[in-house]
Amino acid sequence: MADGPYKFIRDGDGKVSRVIRVGTRKSQLARIQTDSIVEKLKGLHPDVNFEIVAMSTTGDKILDTALSKIGEKSLFTKELENALEKNEVDLVVHSLKDLPTVLPVGFTIGAVLKRENPHDAVVLHPKNKGKRLDALVNKSVIGTSSLRRAAQLKRRFPHLEFKDIRGNLNTRLKKLDEKDDFSAIVLAAAGLRRMGWENRISQILGPEDCMYAVGQGALAVEVRARDRDILEMVSVLNDSDTVLSCIAERAFLKHLEGGCSVPVAVYTEVKNSQVYMTGAVFSLDGSDSLKETMQTSISSDNQTEEQEKVDEKVQRVGITALKVSGAAQDAAVKLGVDLGNLLLSKGAKEILTVARQLNDAR
Repeated sequence: MADGPYKFIRDGDGKVSRVIRVGTRKSQLARIQTDSIVEKLKGLHPDVNFEIVAMSTTGDKILDTALSKIGEKSLFTKELENALEKNEVDLVVHSLKDLPTVLPVGFTIGAVLKRENPHDAVVLHPKNKGKRLDALVNKSVIGTSSLRRAAQLKRRFPHLEFKDIRGNLNTRLKKLDEKDDFSAIVLAAAGLRRMGWENRISQILGPEDCMYAVGQGALAVEVRARDRDILEMVSVLNDSDTVLSCIAERAFLKHLEGGCSVPVAVYTEVKNSQVYMTGAVFSLDGSDSLKETMQTSISSDNQTEEQEKVDEKVQRVGITALKVSGAAQDAAVKLGVDLGNLLLSKGAKEILTVARQLNDAR
């Protein structure tokens, strides 16, 4: 058993069962995502009691400032990690794209679940029902709080204008529907689908229009790195293709030293034991960009290696994925780093430095 104070409860029949506390953000989407993971864990461990502990994070509280301006890497995760550190919760559910590529010491991502559709989606103001972005009138205002989305869409749809919109999904949809400030907003398709709001999606943006954020569409379970039994328990949730795609994407972002405050985008596919990854960087207005594609083999021919020991050393860009081949994970890291180097050799550093400075000056 791992060290750390465990919580147990005794039922009416005197049966003692372990309690595992699961931390989550308070938003409706976060609760839906957490509930889906707890359901899976309950099915696998019917004798364990799972307790959900919801809390507000800095990102949930600061709603009048663009995310890229707040300048805090762990906006939506810090409070949850504090609770994990103090043993108030035993695991935390996040959207992977909210987790920085370097986690605080002592934490690791123990599971990355099968990815939902990772693309961005267009949600229209009711008056524009049935239209696509290219059919909106000149100077229509599109709401997005993401520099990555704005940079790509400005380049692709120069007749549109882009403004920040903050708040959780419910708040953003309300702002769109009840006011006339926005003709449309752009959101992650995954969140809309998980909320059951697929009927509001008028257009899914493919990679030719808008490549997605690193880790977008995937849920992650963060745990204390020393808790071997919890790590083991959540590791069965890992989806190998998603783990490898997200390791490559996170290695790419980390190598470019990107974060919320710069436009970095990816598009990754796993097929026939190969990971194909396209990575791009953009200037804030989208006029300047670099985009390249690379691939690597993740063949399972040589995957007999001993199961990895749980220690910080096998954490790859914040992820400790038991039950996924170490050799394949290393290949995924190398793919991300190589792709990052290729873009850096073509001038990505300059594009991102200017983007960062311009964003800071806004």
